Amino acid sequence: MRIPDSHLSQPKVIKSSKQIGSVLIIAGNSLTAIGCVGLVLALIGLINAESFALGISSGIRVIGSVAIMGCLLSAIGYGVVEYLEK
Repeated sequence: MRIPDSHLSQPKVIKSSKQIGSVLIIAGNSLTAIGCVGLVLALIGLINAESFALGISSGIRVIGSVAIMGCLLSAIGYGVVEYLEK
């Protein structure tokens, strides 16, 4: 006798991994949006990009790094969720 798939529950590890993936997606998308808005505001002159300078890195590079970090976190989150759905 075969048990229908709808009655099988996912293990707790998969559920928690999907939740971690969702958190990564939300954090990544938020950082990407913040970084892109920061870049636009710096390019049109509403904020001073040099106030974000760290060491020898220019401020625009630091703001751009936030957007890139967000893209990477989103990609990892989407990859985790997609991998666990298979």
